[in-house]
This record gives sequence, C-alpha cells and structure tokens, in this order.
Amino acid sequence: MGSDREKGDDLHGWGPMLESLDRRRRRSHEMGGAEKLERQRSRGLLNARERIRELLDADSFSEIGSLVGGVSEPDAPADAFPAGFGRVDGRPVLVGAEDFTVKGGSIGLGAADKRYRLTQLAAEERVPLIFMLHGAGHRITNALKGHGRGPNDLQGLVDLSGVVPTVCLVLGPSAGHSALAAPLMDFAVMTKSAALFAAGPPLVEAAIGEKVSKEELGGPEVHGIASGVVHNVVEDDRAAVALARQYLAHLPSNAWSGPPRIDTGDTGERPLHDILSIIPCDSRRPYKMRRVLERLVDAHSLLEIQPRYGAALITALARLGGRSVAIVANDPMAKAGTLDRAAAEKGARFLEVMGSFHLPVVFLADNPGMMAGKAAEREGALRAAARMFAAQRRLRSPKLHVTLRKAFGFGSSMMAMNPFDRQTLSLAFPGATLGAMPAEGGGMAAGAAAEQQAALDAAEAGGPWRIADSMGFDEIIDPREMRDALLRGLALGDARASLGSAPLGRFGPLP
Repeated sequence: MGSDREKGDDLHGWGPMLESLDRRRRRSHEMGGAEKLERQRSRGLLNARERIRELLDADSFSEIGSLVGGVSEPDAPADAFPAGFGRVDGRPVLVGAEDFTVKGGSIGLGAADKRYRLTQLAAEERVPLIFMLHGAGHRITNALKGHGRGPNDLQGLVDLSGVVPTVCLVLGPSAGHSALAAPLMDFAVMTKSAALFAAGPPLVEAAIGEKVSKEELGGPEVHGIASGVVHNVVEDDRAAVALARQYLAHLPSNAWSGPPRIDTGDTGERPLHDILSIIPCDSRRPYKMRRVLERLVDAHSLLEIQPRYGAALITALARLGGRSVAIVANDPMAKAGTLDRAAAEKGARFLEVMGSFHLPVVFLADNPGMMAGKAAEREGALRAAARMFAAQRRLRSPKLHVTLRKAFGFGSSMMAMNPFDRQTLSLAFPGATLGAMPAEGGGMAAGAAAEQQAALDAAEAGGPWRIADSMGFDEIIDPREMRDALLRGLALGDARASLGSAPLGRFGPLP
C-alpha cells in the first residue's frame, strides 16, 4: 500500500480500514479461484470479468456491488455477479455477468438486489442494459435465509421495455430465473455451447421422468430455430460480445433520443446495376432477397436479426445513407415468402422493438399472401398475422414500402402496402401483381367462367398501373432506382426526427 510513511502518519488512522478494503476487493476479483477459472478457460470460455472487459471500451468499467456477499456469503465473491457501468463506442451502458466459477453462477440474495439495481439505474439514467447469463438460477440456500418481500430484476426488465435497449447474452447453461431474462429483453444472443431452460435436465427427470441432455432441452437448435426465444446463435463468447456491440451501434441510448447516424463511406446515391439479374421478372421464380439487401444498404452494414427462425421473413438492421434503419423483407427462397405463424411473430416483435426506438422501417414486399391450410389454422397463423399487422400500423417512425413483384391479400397489409397507412413513401416495381388473392387460384375457387378468368388475369397484370393511377402508390420505379428513391424518402422523414423523441404511449393489447 505504499511507503512506510504512507502506512503511518500520512494515512491519519485510515490504514487498517484501507487495507481491509483492498483485501476485500482483491478477494472479489479472485472469483472462484485459479482452478475453476482455468477449467472455464480450457473449455474456450471467457470468465465473467473477461466478458465484461470484452464488451466495454477499454478501461471504462466502473464496478458497483463488488463487496456484495462479502459478509453474508464470504465464499461467493461479488455474490457471483460482477456488475457496473462503462461505455460501448463511447456511450454509457450498464452490464452484469453471472460468474459460473462461483456457486455455478447461481443468484444469491445480494446478487438479486444487484440485478434489480441495474434495472433501476438503466431506467433513471436512460442507458442500455446488458445481461450475460451463465448460471443455475436462484441459489437453493436462499430458502434457508430470512428475507422479506422485494422487487426483482424481471419486474425491472418489463419496465425497461421500449424505454432503453436491453441485450441478453446466453454464454453457457442458464436455468430458471436467469433464463427468463432472455425472452424479456430486446435482443438475445446464444453461443453454440450455451443452453437455456426453465428447469435443467436433472429437475426435468425428477419432475416428469424425461431423460434429456441440456442440448436437446434448450440448446441453440431448440431456441435459435424451433422456439425463436433467442435471436442469433454465434460461435463463442467473443462473437456474442461483438454482436451485442454491433446491435447497440444501430440504436439510440434511449427512447428520448434518435438513432445514431454514422458515415459508412457509402452514404450517397448509386444505381443498383445488377439488381435486374438478381430478381427474376417471373414472380413464380425464387431469388435470394439477402443479395438484394446487401446491394441496397450501405456497404457492410447489414445485420440480420433472427435469421434461422421464421425464415420466410427477413428482419435486419442496416444503414442507408448513414442512417440506421430496420428492414422487413419477404424471402422468396423460403416458402415463396408466404407468411406463416413463426414469420409473423418474428416480424411483430421486431417492429415493436424498432418502433419503440424510432428507427425508420423499410418494407420490401414479395409474397403470395399469408400461410393457408389446416396446419396454419391450427397453429394460430391468423392471430400472429393480425399481431404483425397491428405492430406495423402502430409505427410512428418513418415507414417506406416497396412492392417488388407481388403482394396478395393480408400478406400485403402485413407488409405496410395498404394506402393511408402512414407511409412516408410507397413504391412499386413495374410488373408487380396485386390483389386480394392470386387471380388463378381465386378464379378457380370462385368457379369463374373463362371470360371472367381472363378479366381477372388482366386486372392482376395491370396491378401497379391501376393503383398508381389512383395514387395508391406514390411512384412506380425502375428497380435500379430503389436505393436512391429510399434515400430521398428517408431525407424527407428527417424533419420528423428534429421534433424530438419520447417513449411511445402504450395503448390496447396487440392481437
């Protein structure tokens, strides 16, 4: 602690207390001890403090609650939950990480208070919150200690919804209370070695007699594809942290501010020279919408959200002219772009989150409608479709729509094609086919005579011209002009951002 003189008179009697503070801090930073830390490292995993350092700008971390558990749980440094605040790309954030090397990352009473404290600070200071999960849920020994009623972090996370961005990184097995954070936060990322479940394999076997591995119960294939609980699956801890930083770069710090604008080096107008070779004229032929998006947006700015769930709909963040935008696009490579329950649920949630933070939304429609059939009806495709439609209707940020080749029935409404739907700009490519349903199938269902069928076919073929004739679209554009047209539409919407932002009012349940 310095020279002999510093230990003596110059400390004015503070020496023993400062030595005690230093000893307790060092104990907190020892975490679960060298052996457990090495075991975690040998598995290719960062420890909790390394994860925090990897997330934050260099030397920006200020810890809070480092001594929690030091008296009540002396064998649980920081009560298995290092936490505090720092910066990401120069902007303040709050972060907490479960420490698996200490009691399996379980949540003690002190850590529970620390978690709620983070949600309070996020609300008061209006900054994003990141949780890093790798733990066993509530500590079983909590039941042996007397404690009264108190709030918890799950309540705090609900209160943060639509107020500040929240990010959840699942970096190992996460069970019980911890696992519930993932579906409550805006953006959840999972590594390939992680798992997420309400109760782990031993509890599942004890409760219902089902023997199952942690991967089968709640691994990346379960939650990245089947359930959609997590948005993106990545290789390892560092990739998860990098993705969190990339996601936050697209969003404002809170709902009172606008999305950041960044000079990407590709902010100007430019024709999409090869788009005609990517999108076939024949609306029955599939193509890769991602290739269109990569050319449309500023170079290297595309970040797809939830790529493996609800594959018929692409949801992504990107930059257009340096502006952060949300993109919702049908993917003709998956079910011809037909919107099923999973795609609609994914779209609705994405729109709710991005709309809360005032991002402009670009809709690229190319679908034959919403999913039909017995399976679709039984799984609730109708309600999911209604939810997505309501979410896009409630958007108050600039909304720009392009019909590329086709948009039928409620599938067009879900993609913001309806006139008078608060679009800043509504466009279509020439040759786009439109209507309540495809003419061929609709005519057959109605038993149309040959003459009627021919009239239906002709009306469908003239779709964009007829709608443009009555101002249903603002303009019909050459596909190669799409980027330039959208950039100009976004510039028109800039005036709205200058009026100031605030959290959106909450009114009525979604369907």
